[in-house]
Amino acid sequence: MIWRGLIGTTLALAIAAAAGPAVAQAKKSGLPIPRFVSLGSGEVNVRTGPGKRYPVSWTFVRKGLPVMVVDEFEHWRRVVDSDGAVGWVHKALLSGRRTALVSGATRPLFREPNPASSALLLAEENVQGRLLRCEPNWCEIEIDDRRGWMQRDHFFGVLKDEVF
Repeated sequence: MIWRGLIGTTLALAIAAAAGPAVAQAKKSGLPIPRFVSLGSGEVNVRTGPGKRYPVSWTFVRKGLPVMVVDEFEHWRRVVDSDGAVGWVHKALLSGRRTALVSGATRPLFREPNPASSALLLAEENVQGRLLRCEPNWCEIEIDDRRGWMQRDHFFGVLKDEVF
């Protein structure tokens, strides 16, 4: 687990859904939603609603972790993590730096975007890397100072059809 919390994912989803109507009237940044960002701090409080008056549900304890922004309210961003947990984070605690989190199993990082190419390393589940660019089926990732290619369905941190 990459976060420590006071309430479970199911309750966090219910609370976040209840906060939804206030968001419909919110100022928006103009950036696309959904989009991926990363945590800009090693300790990030996630709240039940968009403001300091809302209680902290849990605290992320891993800088650079990718999260998906699914809504905005003023300076607050509603995020979803790789486990599907939902909560509100102040935008000052987020970074535009793109990262990836290996998911499901140990995954190879290939020299080329081709499974027949040589593997540079095997990354265990929850290993974090820097996301450099994505093509339709593969993304270039830097893990442990090695750049290579990983199939886009082997990690969390990119939208299904996102190319950049």
